[in-house]
Amino acid sequence: MAFDIEMIRKLYTSLPARVEAARKMVGKPLTLTEKILYSHLVEALPAKPYERGNSYVDFHPDRVAMQDATAQMALLQFMQAGRSKVAVPSTVHCDHLITAKSNAKEDLARAIKVNQEVYDFLTSVCNKYGLGFWKPGAGIIHQVVLENYAFPGGLMIGTDSHTVNAGGLGMIAIGVGGADACDVMAGLPWELKMPKIIGVKLTGKLNGWASAKDIILKVAGILTVKGGTDKIVEYFGPGAESLSGTGKGTICNMGAEIGATTSTFGYDAAMERYLRATGRADVADLANGVKQHLRGDDEVYANPAVFFDEVIEIDLDVLEPYLNGPFTPDRATPISKMKEEAKKNGWPTHVEVGLIGSCTNSSYEDISRAASLAKQAVDKKLKAKSQFTITPGSEQVRFTIERDGFINIFNQMGAKVFANACGPCIGMWERKDAEKQEKNTIVHSFNRNFSKRADGNPNTHAFVGSPELVTAIAISGDLCFNPITDTIINEEGKAVKLDPPTGQELPPKGFAVDDAGFLAPASDGSKVDVKVSPKSDRLQLLDPFPAWEGTDLIGLKLLIKAKGKCTTDHISMAGPWLKYRGHLDNISNNMLIGALNAFNEKTDSVKNQITGAYESVPVVQRAYKAKGIGSVIVGDENYGEGSSREHAAMEPRFLGVRVVLVKSFARIHETNLKKQGMLALTFANKEDYNLIEEDDSIDVVGLGSFAPGVQLKIVLHHQNGKSDQIKVNHSYNAQQIEWFKAGGALNIIRAGTKV
Repeated sequence: MAFDIEMIRKLYTSLPARVEAARKMVGKPLTLTEKILYSHLVEALPAKPYERGNSYVDFHPDRVAMQDATAQMALLQFMQAGRSKVAVPSTVHCDHLITAKSNAKEDLARAIKVNQEVYDFLTSVCNKYGLGFWKPGAGIIHQVVLENYAFPGGLMIGTDSHTVNAGGLGMIAIGVGGADACDVMAGLPWELKMPKIIGVKLTGKLNGWASAKDIILKVAGILTVKGGTDKIVEYFGPGAESLSGTGKGTICNMGAEIGATTSTFGYDAAMERYLRATGRADVADLANGVKQHLRGDDEVYANPAVFFDEVIEIDLDVLEPYLNGPFTPDRATPISKMKEEAKKNGWPTHVEVGLIGSCTNSSYEDISRAASLAKQAVDKKLKAKSQFTITPGSEQVRFTIERDGFINIFNQMGAKVFANACGPCIGMWERKDAEKQEKNTIVHSFNRNFSKRADGNPNTHAFVGSPELVTAIAISGDLCFNPITDTIINEEGKAVKLDPPTGQELPPKGFAVDDAGFLAPASDGSKVDVKVSPKSDRLQLLDPFPAWEGTDLIGLKLLIKAKGKCTTDHISMAGPWLKYRGHLDNISNNMLIGALNAFNEKTDSVKNQITGAYESVPVVQRAYKAKGIGSVIVGDENYGEGSSREHAAMEPRFLGVRVVLVKSFARIHETNLKKQGMLALTFANKEDYNLIEEDDSIDVVGLGSFAPGVQLKIVLHHQNGKSDQIKVNHSYNAQQIEWFKAGGALNIIRAGTKV
């Protein structure tokens, strides 16, 4: 039986009437996206449709999911909300704090010992406030959610950008910051700008070496890392229905890499099969009763250009495998073109390591297809020329693939199996000799490949591919190896060719597991005591941020003018810094240390305007804070792309940064800044970025009449005595302006009011 089945039953009971009312109000057939969003409104239906890309709307999500790194700060905030229990079903998943080094058993044991304080804190908070807790080793949040909680037509939020993975089972699942999760767990509405909708029509059927991963790799190449911003991607067509449920999840998972709010698919037979295989026949039965409301209307899919804001069509019959990278997940190269691209760009072609698994590609189907190639390697006397690692997505998957012999096959190939956790995908990888920063290439089936992300080495060229392509390349050791056409010399000196991978959508013997890793909360949390030691360097209770002074911001110093890509990894690195995710003061020592300073082309080196010396970014900002001086961060395009980590917004706020001024924002980061009481502004004229000088003193004028849609003015006072005035835009609505005035959204919750 599924978790929270009565909640699902209640939603499905009301769904037909809600969808019909929405269709009548809109006056035309509905996309799946519209059906789900309009059926989760807080208020009654509006008199006319919300404007896509413009209207802010309040929703009631069905559930909240948090991984252990982001849950710490989210729950520290929730503890101040004054509730005795979470208002919606919520879970915490321990997957981010396990470092991949030796093997699953040793790595997990070490993580439990090192992180015991954090795990105890999370367990006690879950017990006190009624959250489900998934132990270290249970698996990666998104795979566990897909196996246990995701359901067609639902709306969920999660404190991780890859929450979108649940779209593989027909949800609208959206990554958010911890402050948003805190609101929903406290019973407050959740606000989202009504997204535009991209329709992706899939025709044909995958064959040979092509996989679901190649669909999203191709889409990323089309839309780029910002092409999906403030948009939901809805996949449809006969090609979509030919994909497995977990294949759909892979595609939705990497929708985060195009900046999409989320991605989703309509309910179909593949989803039903997956629900039944994972012990949720009751959900499948309920979904079958309302299945016409769990997909877009027929008229929408018959004439998509009329109903979507943009339409992309991909023929799966001719899709070939892709490798995306290095350093950005949207640099898409068909495997047939890799040889010429690598030569043209000087990429190292010897592959040091191939890594498969992660939240993106760790399903039974993924592992079985990769295992079919590993078995070929053994049978054809091929020895892998690259190191090879596997990261299972959940204990259920790991247990099942071990039972079915796949781990033994990988071991024969010389592979290393890591713990059921994020591991190398998020930089939790103790890679030998990475500190030497040698130029090298790795290939993986993860989702992101930003500089330094996997191993901390800025010279590691990481390429993203399907598990089967990664396996083939690891066997060959060559980035340019095209398994469709190329051969490999085996140990007997013979040229052999790999056959296309084969696999099974679901385990023929069914899934099995001894201990999935779930702990239900205490029946009575009132007696549970949550303790945080004042001497801890891992956990720190939060103090409220100060409210706005009520005046314009005068005499701010420029902290940094970031050049080029500045993701949340650049703003607040993961890897070894994850241990401080529950301690705002300590983790603030990583603020913007990965960002490139436009004035000296260096990272973590900015001018201290008080002393004239060049120092670490956090050191300079702490010096400004000590003297009561506010500051400004200036950024480039799509600032804050990547992870949902709200620490990238909380650290500047904590250290005294007042304004983040950029050419454009990634959606989640902009919202996180607003929630924390920051000013998130964009250049009205992007060329004004060039007017910012290193020694500028900056004024923000017009805050006394701060209002939706009204520009603010920035005055740049240059060291030579001259000044420039520029106009800046913002996207604050009336409610968000109150967050700014109060010093953050949480201050309003504390005060017991909802603006």
